[in-house]
Order: sequence, then structure tokens, then C-alpha cells
Amino acid sequence: MSGYSTIGGDVSGSVPAAAGADHVALQFQDSNLQTFPPTDARGKLTGSSKPPRDADDTFSRPAEPEQFGWHGYFNLLSYRPYFNVDTSDVVQRVGDSLVPFKGDFVEKTATNPDMYGPFWICTTLIFVTAALGNFAAYLAHKTSSAGDTNWHYDINKVSWSAGLFYGYVGLLPLGLYFVLKYLGVATGLVQLWCLYGYSLFIFIPTSFLSVVPVEKFKWAVVAAAAGLSATFLALNLRTHIKTASERWFLIVCGCFVLQLGLGLLMKLYFFTVQFS
Repeated sequence: MSGYSTIGGDVSGSVPAAAGADHVALQFQDSNLQTFPPTDARGKLTGSSKPPRDADDTFSRPAEPEQFGWHGYFNLLSYRPYFNVDTSDVVQRVGDSLVPFKGDFVEKTATNPDMYGPFWICTTLIFVTAALGNFAAYLAHKTSSAGDTNWHYDINKVSWSAGLFYGYVGLLPLGLYFVLKYLGVATGLVQLWCLYGYSLFIFIPTSFLSVVPVEKFKWAVVAAAAGLSATFLALNLRTHIKTASERWFLIVCGCFVLQLGLGLLMKLYFFTVQFS
């Protein structure tokens, strides 16, 4: 058997063949494996690419239109970019919602509005208000009627709570989206859902405080929470649409009043005890 040739010189992607007339040099194509992760990597953890900016037509265009087409509206993968957040993102956005006077929430979430936080905030609020509303009624019944055990859990509070909060966060931003679109204001629907969803977080701790069987304290807590939530919503809407529409004041005032009305409705239905 013939000996092996010595490989030397510059190695540039090809391996010299052994000496001999019948041997052919093998050529290897350049590889990108030395670059890790690949430059076109997508996702929050592996690359710098982020979900598409939620501008005027973002929600109307599925995340992968070439793959799903119009069927993307009914495919959960189309909405994957709007759940591309981690715990730190959600915690930061919740913290921003508790400081309403900055008015920069829309700008901070413009490149990555999410529906994950709003969904869980609304879901948590549904069960918290229903459970604590019944607990508040139980405490009031126990203190007002000594020895009377005729008290029943009102399961209807769960369904009413679901209709109230899911309907408010789902339908009101949808109506506002069409109003702004009619006025020529470029606003994303998912961005509005994100703003409205996080604006309700303050009502979760408010529900716990509303269990205290002191009516004046309940009204003070709910009024403060509704005022902060409405201010957070109004200031962010004003910042976003003030320069784009001359009717911004009416829109902002309308959203402010509706947010106050939500807090009032929550207090009257879930944490006001009516004695028979």
C-alpha cells in the first residue's frame, strides 16, 4: 500500500488528495457553521429580531402569511408573536401600569405589544372579583345576622365577571380601533388590547382590599384605583393620538369616563352588599 501524502500549506475549505494520477481533489463548499447562532435566527432568546411592529395593518396581516394565507386568522401560530414575552417583560409592564403619569407605555410596547399579560390579568380578575365578592358578602352577612346561617355562594358572579372584563377588554379597544382608523390615526388593534389589558391590573389588589367590611374604605379604594387606571389609559392615548387627530380630547375623555364607569360597576355589583 502506498504511503500517505503530507497535508500542508493553506487550508481554505478543500482537502488535497493523496499523490497519484487517479485521485481527484475534493472540494467542500464554504460553511456558515462557524457563526453561532445563525445571523437570521429569530425569537426573543436566540436573535435580535422581534415581532413585527404593531402599526396600522399589523393585525390584518398574519405572522406568516406565505404559509397560512387567509387561514392564518384561524391558526394559533399566527398569533405567536403577540405572546413573545417573558416574566421580566410582563412584570415591567405591570409596574408601568401602576405609575400612570409617565404616559410612555405605548411607546415602550410599540415594537412588541403582547396579549399574554392582558389575557392573564383579565382571567385573574374574573376569579378574584367573583370569589372575593362572595367572601365580602359572607362577612357582611355573618356580622349583620348573628346565628343566621342561611347564606349561599352566588355562582352567577363568575359568569357576570367573565362577561364584564373579557367584553370590556375585547370589544372596547375594537370599537376604538375603528374610530381611530376612521379619523386617520394609525393605531394597532393588538396595541390597544395590550394597553387596556394592563390598565386593569390595579383592580386585582383593589379587590382584596375591598373585602374589608367598611363601606367608606371600599369606596375610597375603588375610587383611587379607578382614577389611577383611567389616568394611565387617558395619558397614553393622548400621547399617541394628540398630534394625529383634532378630536383627541373627546376620545380621551370618553375613554377616561368609561374606565371610571368600569370601576364603579365593579364596586356596585361585586362589593356592595344588599340585605334582603
